[in-house]
Amino acid sequence: MEFVPRYHFRQCVARYNGNYRARKFFCWDQFVCMAFAQLTFRESLRDIEACLRTLQPKLYHMGMRCTVSRSTLAEANEKRDWRIYADFAQVLIRKAKELYGNDPLGIDIDKTVYAFDSTTIKLCLSLFPWARFRKERGAIKMHTLLNLRGNIPEFIHITNGTVHDVTILDRLIPEPGSFYIMDRGYTDFARLYWLTQCYAYFIIRGKSNLDFRRIASTPTDRSSGVLCDQTIVLRGAKTSQRYPEKLRRVKYHDSESMKTFVFLTNNFILSSPIIADLFRNRWQIELFFKWIKQHLRIKTFYGTSENAVKTQIWIAISTYLLVAIMKKMLKIEHSLYTILQVLSVSIFEKMPILQAFTEIECITHDYHNPNQLNLFNF
Repeated sequence: MEFVPRYHFRQCVARYNGNYRARKFFCWDQFVCMAFAQLTFRESLRDIEACLRTLQPKLYHMGMRCTVSRSTLAEANEKRDWRIYADFAQVLIRKAKELYGNDPLGIDIDKTVYAFDSTTIKLCLSLFPWARFRKERGAIKMHTLLNLRGNIPEFIHITNGTVHDVTILDRLIPEPGSFYIMDRGYTDFARLYWLTQCYAYFIIRGKSNLDFRRIASTPTDRSSGVLCDQTIVLRGAKTSQRYPEKLRRVKYHDSESMKTFVFLTNNFILSSPIIADLFRNRWQIELFFKWIKQHLRIKTFYGTSENAVKTQIWIAISTYLLVAIMKKMLKIEHSLYTILQVLSVSIFEKMPILQAFTEIECITHDYHNPNQLNLFNF
């Protein structure tokens, strides 16, 4: 918790008057309890209460001066504004971006590269009636913009499962000169043209029924997997009006998966193999979704209201960012998975964090003193 910027946390609490009429259990106490649940994989509120009550003497040093009760924690998750923790996550995102901004991408490019996608978290419709997705199913979507340098989420928006992914592009503030990599579900040429007008680049998979006219072709080396590199314009009655400028169409064959992909981009400078490599790195956001679903508590929730669900998700994201910040600042070489596993079993041990990740070999020295007499002679 020393890596938590407490001043900024208090600012977020004061912005939404989070501690209004709170006597003992404050927003900081709620954050610590929920972060503890994330780091130690607690199953329920009763589980959190039972564990923290056994550790009551140690909670004082973390700023908690009250006894944890599941009813109090449930009420806090129900009523305290989730935007407190959403704003605090943005503070941690800015700090993590500064730390990971110079990390290598694996591709010879000095621009910022983002992957934009969403993941669906299924919910029981009878318990979460506000999250209607299908006729008999509930769900929410977590739309994420992932910075591929360090895999830091820089934008997260939580909606009902019925919200289409492409509409979230309207909430983005494009960064000029950066690359936005998306799957073909985000094909909306009016919104893609808006990215072009903001001097941002995009790489998106093309659909098979795209109506276009080829203007020019660039010679390619088929041994690199690139089948064609074309300059095109759209011919559709609506698409040609929504995107009136030229586009670049790259057709690529992946020898590993034996699949052929078609990419559309507004960048005419990078080579076609780099365009394919950039889109291949989009898989990092799929791994990010898989990682947080497996190692953080965002599939089962401690409350059923919309406020409780969003509070838990944003605190889970803050916990992920805190671990990433700690890993970078302490220069820990272990993976985030290993760090979480170690913290889960040693979270209240009184020793420096770096010591828990330092491998110390136990060496036994055999000292022989010739002056010592033998008790038995063989």
